[in-house]
Amino acid sequence: MKDSMKAGVSDTRKFNVDMGRTVGFMGDDCRVYATPSLVCDIEDTCRDLAMEHSDTGEDSVGFKVSIMHSAPTLMGMDVTITATIAEVDRARIVFDIIAKDGFDTICTGQHERFVVSVDKTRQRLLAKAEKAAQSA
Repeated sequence: MKDSMKAGVSDTRKFNVDMGRTVGFMGDDCRVYATPSLVCDIEDTCRDLAMEHSDTGEDSVGFKVSIMHSAPTLMGMDVTITATIAEVDRARIVFDIIAKDGFDTICTGQHERFVVSVDKTRQRLLAKAEKAAQSA
């Protein structure tokens, strides 16, 4: 990873809460941003930030998410997610997260990722796939 991967570095991404990001248990006129979709958007934001500061052949994998999804966001609204690197400990990166819609802070929390070698990770995954195929 590059020396630029350090605490304080941040990025903000904007997402539109489209139909695929919502749940509709309150009725179609009250569809809201689903927590699993929010987590996916947080992971994408953090991964993109990590990739900006990663070397060729590196990527990152998420392994911990701890958030509070504290306010609803209606379908059609935009959400901004800001990820700020809080800590870098060897290959482990901790991101502070804040997400807002046009009216509320909808989420706060942390997400952790590990920087990995793409080649080594692919080898591990292919070996596991082979074991799974043999046991089927």
